[in-house]
Amino acid sequence: MNRIRTALLLMTALAALAALALCWAAPAGAEARDNGAPPEIVENVVLDDDGREIREEVPESAPAEINEAREDFISRIIALGKDLYEKADGKRKRAHYASDIYVCKNFTVYLFRQNRDAFRMAEYPDTSLVIPNNLPAKQCKPYAYGFLWEDIPAEKGNPFEVAAQFIYDTALSKDENLEKAKDFMRQAQRGDYFQMSADYEYGVGAHSAIMMGYDPEMDEIHWLDSNMRGGKNRDGIRYGLVQYDAVRSVEWWAGTFCHKKRGATLYRLRQDIIYAGE
Repeated sequence: MNRIRTALLLMTALAALAALALCWAAPAGAEARDNGAPPEIVENVVLDDDGREIREEVPESAPAEINEAREDFISRIIALGKDLYEKADGKRKRAHYASDIYVCKNFTVYLFRQNRDAFRMAEYPDTSLVIPNNLPAKQCKPYAYGFLWEDIPAEKGNPFEVAAQFIYDTALSKDENLEKAKDFMRQAQRGDYFQMSADYEYGVGAHSAIMMGYDPEMDEIHWLDSNMRGGKNRDGIRYGLVQYDAVRSVEWWAGTFCHKKRGATLYRLRQDIIYAGE
């Protein structure tokens, strides 16, 4: 009886030693898998001869190629605006009749038309460039007139595309709309044609301008225009002030059109602008 009991004890001890040996031989990571934890994910690396890690270098993205013809077109538009600003010499110019170039929309259209003949679109090299009129008031409903253009297709000469747009959203709060309006203005680029339906200290209605750029450090917009600021003389004729490199904050700009049924649009020249005859 004692011999049987001793044999059983020896067999139990040998089984325990065998189990322990198997645990020692278990491959690395077995414990983590047994515990249900996922295996560790590490980057694939290569070691140099001296053991130092070599990581694959990720090439920097190449800067966007600049379209010289497009930049020249924009520069000519801005230069003409500066020339008219300097000739005005701080004096208000008549901006009353439909033929007056110093009416806000007329001013931006004039700058475009005076320079367009030297340029085309690569996709439609035989088509002269045009700039759309504002969308008629009846077609703007339920929104206010002034921040939308007619939808003229590129094949008919329209070289502009909608780069960004803000329309007041009644489902959001006033503050939420204001933040969206500010984000919209921060997308402005040099040469963008800006169109808005405004309600601000200078009046209520449509206004057009040409963006000269956004300064992210100061959170400000630089632009040129005519007739934002103006007034009528004794005869009831309106005169407007020409502005060049005017500067106001993004918050100010957003507040001008951040009202129910109003909004603003940034129209941007296409990237395929070429010189006529190319």
